[in-house]
Amino acid sequence: MAADPLIAPDMQADGWADAYLATAPRGDLFGDATPDMGARWRAMLARLSRQAQGNPATLDDHVARQAVDLGMAFRLTGDEQERAWPLGAVPLLIDAHEWAHIEQGLTQRAELLEQVIANIYSSQSLVRDGNLPPGVITGSPHYWRIMTGAPPPQGHHLHFYAADIGRGPSGEWRVLADRVRTPVGMGYALENRLALSRATGDLLGAMNTRRLAPFFAELRRGLAADCERSDPRIGLLTPGRFNQSYAEQAHLARYLGLLLVEGDDLIVSDGRLFVRTIQGLKRVDGLWRWMDSRFLDPLAFDGKSRIGVPDLFDACANGGLMVGNWPGAGVIESRAFAAFLPQLAQEILGQDLILPNIATWWCGQSEERDHVRDRLDDLVIGSAFDQDVAGLPDTHSIPGSALDADQRDALLAAIARRPMDYVGQEVVKLSTTPAIVDGQLTPLPFTMRVFVARDAVGQWRVMPGAFARLAAHGDIRAALMGRGDMSADMCVVDERPAPPDSLLGSGAPAIRRIGGMLPAKAADNLFWLGRYIERTEMTLRIVRAIVGGSIEADLGPSIGSPTITRLLDQLALWGAVRGTGGALGPLCATALGDARQSGSVRALMAIVGNIGQGLRDRLASDFWRLVRLPLPAFDGAVTDTLLDASSRMIERISALSGLAAENMGRTDGWHFHDMGRRMERAINGCRLIARLGDDGASADDLTVLLDLSDSQISYRTRYMTGPALAAVRDLVALDPYNPRAIAYQAQRLAEHIATLPTLRADGMPEEPRRLADALVARLAPLTGDMLTMADIADVESRLLTLSDAIGQRYFLQLRQAEKPDGADLLS
Repeated sequence: MAADPLIAPDMQADGWADAYLATAPRGDLFGDATPDMGARWRAMLARLSRQAQGNPATLDDHVARQAVDLGMAFRLTGDEQERAWPLGAVPLLIDAHEWAHIEQGLTQRAELLEQVIANIYSSQSLVRDGNLPPGVITGSPHYWRIMTGAPPPQGHHLHFYAADIGRGPSGEWRVLADRVRTPVGMGYALENRLALSRATGDLLGAMNTRRLAPFFAELRRGLAADCERSDPRIGLLTPGRFNQSYAEQAHLARYLGLLLVEGDDLIVSDGRLFVRTIQGLKRVDGLWRWMDSRFLDPLAFDGKSRIGVPDLFDACANGGLMVGNWPGAGVIESRAFAAFLPQLAQEILGQDLILPNIATWWCGQSEERDHVRDRLDDLVIGSAFDQDVAGLPDTHSIPGSALDADQRDALLAAIARRPMDYVGQEVVKLSTTPAIVDGQLTPLPFTMRVFVARDAVGQWRVMPGAFARLAAHGDIRAALMGRGDMSADMCVVDERPAPPDSLLGSGAPAIRRIGGMLPAKAADNLFWLGRYIERTEMTLRIVRAIVGGSIEADLGPSIGSPTITRLLDQLALWGAVRGTGGALGPLCATALGDARQSGSVRALMAIVGNIGQGLRDRLASDFWRLVRLPLPAFDGAVTDTLLDASSRMIERISALSGLAAENMGRTDGWHFHDMGRRMERAINGCRLIARLGDDGASADDLTVLLDLSDSQISYRTRYMTGPALAAVRDLVALDPYNPRAIAYQAQRLAEHIATLPTLRADGMPEEPRRLADALVARLAPLTGDMLTMADIADVESRLLTLSDAIGQRYFLQLRQAEKPDGADLLS
């Protein structure tokens, strides 16, 4: 083995390794390692020990922070809120020789499954010749007869394949489950690697860990190769942000440069698929789907689906749309299918399986049913097609030995009634690997989900890494994570350093200076994200003004003053407080922290987070760090605490504004986000002037109005007197150089709209452009001494009309989308 800079004597740090091996069970991945790999395990643990100063919990916390910073999250079924991603700090190590065996087995298996699926949806000779019982196919909820005779582009039903594999105590690897419907875990494997690399510095590189980037580059090229156009537009079709692995889907879309789209973003016209964008309809050449076939098209598959695309089947059948994986491929995922794969490998490939299944007996055959009945206590009994069946729990499987006498009799009776719904499988004993649990290095059983994808020439490539799941308990066949489970990175270790690589590949791309397409839903979300952030900031400013945030040298407005009453009325109008009676402290605490109030800061920040989740592929991780920070404590009894909390929250909002100002490219997305903020700021300005800047405004009213508009310093620089009505109105409403003034917002709105694409071919302005220009013209000739409350009301009405017009033109309206006049739908 070549010299390894990582491996160096460190007897003190060897304590981790020695203590672990003293308790590791037979068959542990580290305990069974060859001398060379054992030395790498020891060196890795020594390095981690030094970094954690001997405390495993410290290392675990550091890795967890990196996962949070990357925005890694997931949901368990039924969760309303995302959970922090449980990433273990100790990676699994596998040497290149052992990995080569796994690669060969999975490549063989992917090709076998491709040919089986192709046969099922074409000649069905495997059924006709008796190699596959018809019930194994038709019993699956993922078999769709409509796909028969609808071949995919280039004949590729599969673009990716994933296998859950487990290692037994004697070192053999077995396939526990085949997965072709969605590649859940692929993005988490990538994020695990990113988080661990950040947390451990150059550790992975020093171990000669194979890189993941080349695999993802080949995956992207493989998807593109089956599309009709040479420079295809490919979307990642997601069920939406409430899906269990939405965070993973967004990360992959961003990493691979794919459009993240939902069903409502898409429409089929003349047998072609299009995405609704602010520029009109744009053709989509391929979809990487992350939803079951049944949800894809309510007209062809399941009529109850509300997340699919009507007529998507027609686009597939016409042959002009690449879909990975092809609808109906999930038929081979059933437990029942596993019973026939060894025989099919001999029939189709003339080979034994390199990686065997766990032994499976389908009860739809009499001999196998008798075998399962006679050996019930030695087997795991499962649903043949992963559906609810009599006698089995929600996990769809249970060890026969775990049944009491009544449960056993009930299950045997159910099998006798409908034997085709059940399988028996051998009990799997899993190998263990080191993990940090409760601050201690502990052996945990593990499985690995390994991913295979086609490259640009249709060959299978195996990702040199995996999504490793360390199971605390529960069904090992769970789609992603069970309660209490942990994930880990898996590193394939070479003798030589891995060559540098990235998604850039070997060919230089054509240089471009365009921001890419903006789907209508993304534009909608960006616009309202800006509005809610701005509303949050103004709510905070009002609370700060109430509890004493004015820079006036005196004490400011007193409790019970008309100014305070007007501010409380505004908070009540926005739904931040239930009423305006009572002590100021509890009222302000409610406006800040009561999630039951729809207009409170806590509720508004929750909405910001929810909208942001729908933009996960477009927002930087810094955004998530700011949004997910816990809100400060809001103690209604302590004014200083409220003042400090509101000020700190304003600083956080300012940080979000800074990210948008300095980090967002000046693309259409930025224009919509900034339009949202400008729109909300202008509307709020009108409402605050109506409350605090009317003809009867007091000095306290005007002082607070300047404070809320962040214009105190500008006013004092410009005028040597106290607040005067006309001067204040001019500064906060009409000054084109004041970034808080209404006129300034109107000018920016007009500029943004002018840069957006138009659907008109006659050169005439669209409605939003016309309204924005008219608003600027309405404000331009006015001065503070001319401005009336009628003018303010008119401007607010115009702003609301403009906001509606922007929504009507650019955002999704039910399931309708505008087509550019004379535009080519293939653009």
